[in-house]
Amino acid sequence: MTRILCVANQKGGVGKTTTSINLAAGLGQAGCATLLIDLDPQCNATTGLGQPPSDRHPLVNDHPLRQSIQSTHYENLDLLPGSRSFQDVSVLADGDYVETNKLQQHIRTGTVPYEYVIIDCPPSVGPLTQAALGASTEVFMPIQCEYFAMEGLTQMIHVIRDVMHQEDSQLEFGGIVLTMYDPQLELTKEIDKEVREFFGDIVFDTVIPRDSLLAESPSYNKPILEYAPRSRGARAYTELCMEVLERE
Repeated sequence: MTRILCVANQKGGVGKTTTSINLAAGLGQAGCATLLIDLDPQCNATTGLGQPPSDRHPLVNDHPLRQSIQSTHYENLDLLPGSRSFQDVSVLADGDYVETNKLQQHIRTGTVPYEYVIIDCPPSVGPLTQAALGASTEVFMPIQCEYFAMEGLTQMIHVIRDVMHQEDSQLEFGGIVLTMYDPQLELTKEIDKEVREFFGDIVFDTVIPRDSLLAESPSYNKPILEYAPRSRGARAYTELCMEVLERE
C-alpha cells in the first residue's frame, strides 16, 4: 500500500518545504519509488528540485496524473510540479471543489505505482490543506524551535482530527519533527521538552539542526543530500528517513 505523507503546518518558515524535498530525496536514495507533489502555490518544492512550475496545475484537470508527472535528476524520485497560476490556485482552494473529493481521488488513484508520496502543503489550514489531508495516510508536522512554536498548533490539530473522523479517511499522525534546532540555546531545549511532553511518542528522535548549508541548498535547486551530503543537515534528514521507514 502506498504511504501518502502530508507535510503540513499552518505557519510558514518552519521548514515544511525543506522537509518535503529532503524526505522525498532521502526515501528515493533508500530505494523507495517516491513521488513529491507540490501543492503550495509558491512552488518552492518544484524549483527546489530544479524544475520549472507548470502552466496549469495537474490536479485541476481530468487528465491522468501520470501525464503530468516529471522525472527528476534524483534516484527513484518523481515530481508532480506546482503552478503559480492564480486561476489554478483559486480552483484548488475553492471549498466547493474540495467537497466533490476530486482532488483526493486524483491523488489516491494517480499515485498507486509509488511506495511513498510526499505532499508539500501550503502554510494554512484552508480547504486545499484539508483536501491533501483527506487524501493522505499520514500527516507530518515540522515545528520550528523558536518562540511561538506552539502557537496555532491547536487549530491545526483540530483540523487533522476532523479529517480523521471523515468517512473513508485513512489519516493517522505520522510524526512531528523539530526543525532549526540549536542545542546551545535554552529556548530550543524548552521547546523540545514542551513538544515531547505534549505529543509524546509521535515526535521523532531525529531533530533537524540550524545549518547554513541547509539554508543555502534551495538557492542551488538541490536537496541537501545532493548539495552537501556530509553536512549536519544531510545527516539529520538521512536519519529522519530511517525513522520514517522504521515506522512502516
